[in-house]
Amino acid sequence: MLRQAISASSRALRSTARLSTQGQSIAPLTRSYYQRPLVAAAQTIAPRTRWYSSETETPKNDENQSKENTEAESPKTESSKTESSKTESSKTESPETESPEEALKKQLEAKDAEIRDLKDRYLRSVADFRNLQDRTQRDMKAARDFAIQNFARDLVETVDNFERALGVVLEEKLKPENKTEHTQDLVNLYDGLKMTETVLLQTLKKHGLERFAPEGEVFNPNEHEATFMTPMPDKEHNTVFHVQQKGFKLNGRVLRPAKVGVVKNK
Repeated sequence: MLRQAISASSRALRSTARLSTQGQSIAPLTRSYYQRPLVAAAQTIAPRTRWYSSETETPKNDENQSKENTEAESPKTESSKTESSKTESSKTESPETESPEEALKKQLEAKDAEIRDLKDRYLRSVADFRNLQDRTQRDMKAARDFAIQNFARDLVETVDNFERALGVVLEEKLKPENKTEHTQDLVNLYDGLKMTETVLLQTLKKHGLERFAPEGEVFNPNEHEATFMTPMPDKEHNTVFHVQQKGFKLNGRVLRPAKVGVVKNK
C-alpha cells in the first residue's frame, strides 16, 4: 500500500510539472485533485513491518500521545500513593488516638479543677474582704476613741492640781466640831473645789477618761510604775501600799501609769 501511494504521488508530481505551462487555472484543480488521495492515503496507511524485526512501526504521534498519557497518569498515581499513605498512617494512628469518652472525661476533670481553683480564690477574696472590714472598723473605732488622747493627757495635769489643792486642807478642820467663823470660808472653798473636781471627773468619764488608784492591789507593770520598794512584814509581797500619783485610763488603755510604792519582802 505504501509503494502504491508513493508511485501515485510521483506520477502526480510529473503530471503537474507538465501542466504548469498550460495555465494557472488548471494548477489548483490538479493540485486539489492529486493531493486529496495523498491525504487519504496517508490517513489510511497501516503500520508496516520492518524487514529486520517483527515489531511494527508506530507513528511519532502515537509516542507523544503515550508520553502525555503517562505524564497525565503520573500525578494520579502520586495522588493515589499519597492517599494510600494517609490511610495507612490513619490506620496506624487510630489505635493511639483517644476515644471521645476519654476526651470528654479529661475536659470534665479540667473544668472541675478550674471550678475548684475559682472557688478557692473566691473564698479567699471574701475572707480577705471581711478581714479588711473588721480591721477598718477597729481602726475607725480606735481613731474615735483615742482622738482626744493628746487633749486628755494635757487635761490630766489640771485634775492633779485639783487633787493637790484639796489635799492641802487638813481633815481635822473639816470636821463639824472644829468649825469656827475663821474656818467657814475655808470649808466653803474646799466644798466648791470638791464639787468642781467631781463634775470634771464625771465629764471626763463620759468621754472614756477615768482615774484609778491601785492601793492594796498586786503590782501590775502594765498599769503601775514603781517609784520605790520597801520591806513590810505585815503586808504581802509585791503589793501596792502607797500611791504617789494616781493613774488615768482612756477607753481601757493606760494613758498614764500610776506611780506607786511596792512591798518587797523577799
